[in-house]
Amino acid sequence: MDTISAVKNRILQLCGERNISVNRLASISALPPSSVKNILYGKSQNPKMLCDGLGITLGEFFSTPEFDALEQEIR
Repeated sequence: MDTISAVKNRILQLCGERNISVNRLASISALPPSSVKNILYGKSQNPKMLCDGLGITLGEFFSTPEFDALEQEIR
């Protein structure tokens, strides 16, 4: 799995845990839905504003077995 897929999976997991849609996440994160979709599809790799909307830190966002298992992509 690559980082983009892991970020996408994590966003969808967090939305599922909170029972919110991607559009609702955009709204509470003060982002246009297109920005969230850009993050989901790898056009933007900065989930910071989403973390603010979800009330979590970037550390909490990335603190999952899925991210821990990723191999470093830049060597």
